[in-house]
Amino acid sequence: MDGKRISDEWRIPDALWERMEPLLPRVRRSRKGGRSPVPFRQVLDGIFYVLRTGCQWKAVPPEFGSGSTLHRRFQQWVKRGVFRKLWKSGLLEYDELAGIQWDWQSIDGAMTKAPLGGEKHGPKPHRSGQIGHEAKPAYRWRRRSPGGGRQRSQHARQVAGRTHVGKHGGRAA
Repeated sequence: MDGKRISDEWRIPDALWERMEPLLPRVRRSRKGGRSPVPFRQVLDGIFYVLRTGCQWKAVPPEFGSGSTLHRRFQQWVKRGVFRKLWKSGLLEYDELAGIQWDWQSIDGAMTKAPLGGEKHGPKPHRSGQIGHEAKPAYRWRRRSPGGGRQRSQHARQVAGRTHVGKHGGRAA
């Protein structure tokens, strides 16, 4: 490590951890041996770090464990309903402390443009994502015929000293 340490603000407080730990699955050690599992508190700190910052799993600071381990544990816990249990426990505890009006609830939402979201309508699927100021290609020949038309035509050609009639009846001298 480079000597930097993640602030304790990014970690689960001790009092909260004491209430969360019993809701987590039990650790089963493999009979075959192998590495000891990353401590659950460290894993949960790393998962919440990703959820709070929006960083990629592989970009998590190493003191939380590897991004692969965190992501794998996150997926396992989602399947096992661990986060649902944590959420439900938190709601019930809040209901005891402050009270939730269960008979009247409201859902609110908003759709906004991402802060660095690019063009208004996004890139077209058949075009590159660049908007302008692209580098010019090294070749300078035209891609279309000088007439600008889109129809293809076969021009008359001189073949072995003879006049060749083109597809459209034109003659070359």
